[in-house]
Amino acid sequence: MKIHHIAIICSDYEVSKKFYTDILGLNIIREVYRAERQSYKLDLAIGEHYVIELFSFPDPPARPSRPESCGLRHLAFSVDNVGTKREELISKGLICEDIRIDEYTGKEFFFTQDPDLLPLEFYEM
Repeated sequence: MKIHHIAIICSDYEVSKKFYTDILGLNIIREVYRAERQSYKLDLAIGEHYVIELFSFPDPPARPSRPESCGLRHLAFSVDNVGTKREELISKGLICEDIRIDEYTGKEFFFTQDPDLLPLEFYEM
């Protein structure tokens, strides 16, 4: 029917929480500390739409390589204006790749990354 959410394990919970809320602007739905797992679980939304579960675990293994390692290649967000979003993220200290044009759709997009080097794409809608 639709994707319910995407789960991300981060290496530094406070850094990633700040990144996804303060820099990307996602809204906190709920934050839970699970003592038995020494783990936080942060549910995040775009507007009212639940999209990301952010987890912390003690000593998670590093991502093997980027972006062509087996598994999730990148996480893509749709935006109204790619240029405006890129400038906003740069003003918040992110390094953003140049804007590219999708050869099949003609839409603009660019990549940046989260604190754990997960590639993030911003795509024109």
